[in-house]
Amino acid sequence: MQFDPPLKPARLIARYKRFLADVVTPEGETLTIHCANTGAMTGCATPGDTVWYSTSHSVTRKYPHSWELTETQQGHWICVNTLRANQLVREALARAALPEFSAYSHCQAEVKYGTEKSRIDFLLQAEGRSNCYIEVKSVTLLQHGKGYFPDAVTARGQKHLRELSTIVAEGHRAVMLFAVLHTGIEDVSPARHIDAHYAELLVQAQRCGVEVLAYQAQITPEQMLLTRAINVSVNAGL
Repeated sequence: MQFDPPLKPARLIARYKRFLADVVTPEGETLTIHCANTGAMTGCATPGDTVWYSTSHSVTRKYPHSWELTETQQGHWICVNTLRANQLVREALARAALPEFSAYSHCQAEVKYGTEKSRIDFLLQAEGRSNCYIEVKSVTLLQHGKGYFPDAVTARGQKHLRELSTIVAEGHRAVMLFAVLHTGIEDVSPARHIDAHYAELLVQAQRCGVEVLAYQAQITPEQMLLTRAINVSVNAGL
């Protein structure tokens, strides 16, 4: 995924009201930019970090600039725009970069399914194969050298795990795919210390036959790509 036009850097002053952040450009101009991430963003929004932002030319937008990446003072790159996770997975599927799904010929996004009125991120289909349902989650929380999901209690995420377990029981294939958008994360675990119920549901889902995968993204101000599979320790705790 290419950033076009190119992202611009600024220094983070503060994030506030969840959706907004104030930054200072290298020229000394203070901007208020939009933040698409509604999570806690722990470790992703430290004042003094370098923010990389995109600019929209839409005349209807109140805040034309969007926070895309954080370059931390420790040298890590983080994509804080959670909307990018699905875009990265879609592109990876299109270029056959995820070998676990290479046998499927047709892909649909945002398909309604389940008893709890959900939408699956991607539905893959192929003649002679059971349908494959893929739920994508963005991982950016790094603590004690490990990556965790979620960074806040997520009732929506809990619902998705229940839906995936039901899909497997109906004879289909279901996958929980963690898109790791933090270059410092090499291993992913459920965040029991943040959402114990989500962690237990993930264990139960895997036991039911839901596949749990994680792919790390290569991140630069020019482009992002999902590049390699990393380990998921479903039963690990903090």
